[in-house]
Amino acid sequence: MPYKVWNGPMPTTAAQASVTTGTAIKTMLQLATPSTRQIQLISWGFTADDAPGADGVIELLQTDVAATVTAHAASGVQNLDPNGTASLLTLGTSATGYTATAEGSTTASRTFDAVALDSTAGNSALTHAWQWMPDERPIVAVSKFLRVRATTPTTAVDLRCWIIFSEVG
Repeated sequence: MPYKVWNGPMPTTAAQASVTTGTAIKTMLQLATPSTRQIQLISWGFTADDAPGADGVIELLQTDVAATVTAHAASGVQNLDPNGTASLLTLGTSATGYTATAEGSTTASRTFDAVALDSTAGNSALTHAWQWMPDERPIVAVSKFLRVRATTPTTAVDLRCWIIFSEVG
C-alpha cells in the first residue's frame, strides 16, 4: 500500500506551503521507520522556487540518527488508497517530520539520490522527480531514518519535497 508525505502540513484552504532551506545543511523531510516495518521507496521529488545563491545539493539518504524536526501529524502521512490503513511510521520531533532545527551526528548513511542545484538560473532544473523501477526500489531498514536534506550555502531557497513509499514486512 503506497503512502505519500510532504515537507509541511497538509494543505486545507491554501496551497501546499514551501519551506525555507536556510544556508547550511538542513533536513527538509524525515521519515522514521518503526521497529517492526521497513519501507520501500517508490518515488521522491522536490521543487525549488528559485536558484540558490551558490551551487547547492538536494539529497535523499538513510541515516542512523534522527534530526530534530517539526513532528508530522498522522494525517500528514497520506495513504494513496482511500480504503487503506494508517501508516506505521513513527511520528514525533525525533522521528517523522519536517524542517529540522538540529541535524544530529550521523555516523552511518546510505545515499539513494543526490541532485545538484546550479546557482545560475536556467542551468539546472528546479524540479526533480524520480521513480524507481520495481526491482531497483531501495529499502529503508527498521528503526532507521530517511531524509530529504538540502544544502544551499549562501542563499536560502523555498522548497517543497515529497516521498512515496510502501511499508514492507
